Amino acid sequence: ALLQEGMAKLAQSITQLGEAMRNPAVVSDRWQLLAEIQRFRSNYREQMSQLVFESASAFGEVSRAQVVPGYEAEVKAAVTVRAITSDLSRIVAARLGKVREAKPEEVLWNAQQLQTELDAFGRTAAYRNLRAQDKRKIVEARAEVGALAIQTTPDRQELVTVAEALDELVRSLSSVNQRQLLILHDREVWAACGVRLERALTQSTKDPVASAKALAEAAVSAQSLYGRDATMDAFLRKARKLKLATLTGPELRATIESFQGQLAQLDVM
Repeated sequence: ALLQEGMAKLAQSITQLGEAMRNPAVVSDRWQLLAEIQRFRSNYREQMSQLVFESASAFGEVSRAQVVPGYEAEVKAAVTVRAITSDLSRIVAARLGKVREAKPEEVLWNAQQLQTELDAFGRTAAYRNLRAQDKRKIVEARAEVGALAIQTTPDRQELVTVAEALDELVRSLSSVNQRQLLILHDREVWAACGVRLERALTQSTKDPVASAKALAEAAVSAQSLYGRDATMDAFLRKARKLKLATLTGPELRATIESFQGQLAQLDVM
C-alpha cells in the first residue's frame, strides 16, 4: 500500500510536468521553464526520498542519511543557502540604512558598493542553488542597481526604492527554513547540541577541560543552524571568534548557560 501510494504521487507529478511542458506560457519564458523544471525536480526528489525512507524504516530504525542517496549533499546545500542568504540580508539591510542617510555626494559610492555586494553573492554556492524565480529577481535587482551605479549623480530616492525592494526580496529568502529537509536537520542538530551542552554544564566544575571541549563541539555543530534565527546568528558569529575550548571558571559556565538559553528559545518544532 505504501509503495502504491508513493508511486501514484510520482506518476501524478510526471503528468503535471508533461502538462506544463505543453503550456506555451511556460516554454516561451526560460525563467518560468527553469522554475517549473526545478519545482518538479525538487518535489519528485522529496517524494522519492520519503518513499525510500519509509520503505527502509519498515525493516528497522534508520536515518535518512543512511538510506536516502544524496541526502547529506542536499542538506548541506540547503544549509549553505540559508547561511549565505542570511548574511546577505544583514549586508543589504545595513546598506539600505546607509543609503537612507547618504549625502548627495555619497549616493554613487553606495550604489557601487551595493553592486559589488550583489556581485559577490552571485559568485557563491548559495546563488547557484537558489530557486529560479528567486535568482531571476536577484538578477533584475542587480541590473537596477548597476544602472544607478554608472550614473554620475544617481538620485538618492531612486536608490532607496531599489534597495528597499531588494531588502524585502532577500528577507523573503528565509522561507528556506520551511523546507522539510531543514526542519528535520535542525531538530537533530538542536537535540545533539542540547545533549553536548548538558554534558558540558555537568563537567564544568569537575573537569573544565572536557567541559570546554564539549562546548566547542556544540558550537561547531550549531553553525549549521546559522540563518534560522537572528539572535542565535549573533551568538554563533561571536562564538566563531572565541576560543571556546580554552574557557575556564565562571566564563565557561556563563557561556554554556547562554548557549543553552539560545537553544531553548529556538523554534524547531
